[in-house]
Amino acid sequence: MLSVPNILTLSRILAVPILVFLLWPSMTEAGTQPTVIDYALAFGLYALMAITDYFDGYLARTQGTVSKLGIFLDPIADKIMIAAVILLLVFTKDVDGWHVIAALIILLREITVSGLREFLAGLQVSVPVSQLAKWKTTAQLLAFGGIILAGAVPAWEWIKFTSLGLLWVAAILTLITGWDYLRVGIKHMD
Repeated sequence: MLSVPNILTLSRILAVPILVFLLWPSMTEAGTQPTVIDYALAFGLYALMAITDYFDGYLARTQGTVSKLGIFLDPIADKIMIAAVILLLVFTKDVDGWHVIAALIILLREITVSGLREFLAGLQVSVPVSQLAKWKTTAQLLAFGGIILAGAVPAWEWIKFTSLGLLWVAAILTLITGWDYLRVGIKHMD
């Protein structure tokens, strides 16, 4: 069923290759770093993707068009988007040094929770998204968006500094919410 919310979710998935193209260093002149324009375009696209992440669920609930396809696709779109952005920002060295650990925590939690949800679904155990997990997602989206924006306005160093700090906040929230999901999962394992 291709409702507006599902189209928004699909658009997020389809936008990932464009985002990769914009920030991939080898796509720019002779393998150099992406340009300020590349970062600005990537930030605009990323912001649009983040907004659709909110509106697809909001519209599905308010319009009563929650569908199995949407329930299936939304977390996949989220994971694809976050994983691609993490890999890109580490590759371009916008996230480097110790900050890579925060990015890895986020990436590993996303993979682990996806597997855990799949396992629990097989047991017909539902794990609702907690309010803290929503805050974690917001912190992630803002942190990665800020890091991309920092590439568009390199003179404003505070943006990158603040965004990297927020990345660590997101990583801590990621550990807490990941542990919450794991505790539920462990109860159902033999």
